[in-house]
Amino acid sequence: MSVCASSSATSRTVKPAFWYGIPHGYAKLDMNPPRERMEQLALELNALPAEQRLRASQVLQFYAGTVRALSAQNVHMCAVGYHPDDDGTVVTSTLTISTVSASGKNPKLVIAGLAGTAAYDSDSRMRPLELPCGLGVLAEEKKHTVAPGRNPDNPDGPLRGDVWQGTIAATGSGTPDIILIQLVTPAVHLADVYRDILLGVAHTVTFTDPAEQASQRDEPRVSSAEAVMRNDFG
Repeated sequence: MSVCASSSATSRTVKPAFWYGIPHGYAKLDMNPPRERMEQLALELNALPAEQRLRASQVLQFYAGTVRALSAQNVHMCAVGYHPDDDGTVVTSTLTISTVSASGKNPKLVIAGLAGTAAYDSDSRMRPLELPCGLGVLAEEKKHTVAPGRNPDNPDGPLRGDVWQGTIAATGSGTPDIILIQLVTPAVHLADVYRDILLGVAHTVTFTDPAEQASQRDEPRVSSAEAVMRNDFG
């Protein structure tokens, strides 16, 4: 997994609220593309042959609309996964990490309440989790929904299909919000595999800068001879 910081920080001078890992096989969507890059894409689009220009324009508009919609929902990261299936085809999935306000409540108490409900309600679709960052809750469901990329206003009716959706809610001392990690895939038959991927991502969430953790590991222990020498000789 590659380690990424929460994109809630819009400036390099602002420290991210949390960090997380992205699994192999996932390509991140740029949630804040620079204006220069979008202008360059527009120039490249205009240079395409006429038969390709319309399709490329639709893709670019879809991308811009998706980024705006995700940003409006406090989505910090979106990544698309491509993995081979047993039959030689490629299965896709979408991984998102977002934050939700606890509406003035203590987010830890909100998660604890959900975990308590999940533990004592056998009909609940949730179950409590013990994560390195603290208590969490896993919810999953299979549902019938509009297929991605299809126009829901099509007079023939939108194409629909089954998807598996898993969501993990967690929080920690580094943020006043609730962190939602969600994974959606039309490969319903691989739900067990994608659940493991989702759990793997949740176990990487941390509120301590991994760079600081690495530097602390590199520092000698206080009781070591090297540490004593450093204390004696500066």
